[in-house]
Order: sequence, then structure tokens, then C-alpha cells
Amino acid sequence: MSEKNFFEQENLKLRHYISLLSAELELIQRVSEINENFRNSPELNRIIEPILSRISKIQAEKDTLSKELEL
Repeated sequence: MSEKNFFEQENLKLRHYISLLSAELELIQRVSEINENFRNSPELNRIIEPILSRISKIQAEKDTLSKELEL
């Protein structure tokens, strides 16, 4: 792999990492807002469970990229 290709690939990975970080922060904020709005609702866990699952997947992918990028 040429040096140019290497840096292009690293740049793409870094952009993806930033995108994942942004998505994670947005979802965490959304969970916080839902917790405030549905504090006493029996539906709270049903509503936030898929979001928490997505946050976990994002964190796992971020961890992998972080290791690849040596962050």
C-alpha cells in the first residue's frame, strides 16, 4: 500500500470514528431527555432499551477503531 493510500485509509477511519462519537453523544442526550420526560412511565425501559443497545454497538465499534488508529 502506498503512503498516499495509507493516509487516505487512516483519514476515512478517523472520519468514521468522529461520526460514531457524534452519534453516541446524540443518543446519550436522547436517552437523558427520554428519562426526564418519561420518568414515572412503565414504558421507559421499553423506549430506551433499543437506544442503549445501539449505544453499546457504537462504543464497541469505536473501541475497535480507536485501537486501529492508536488513539
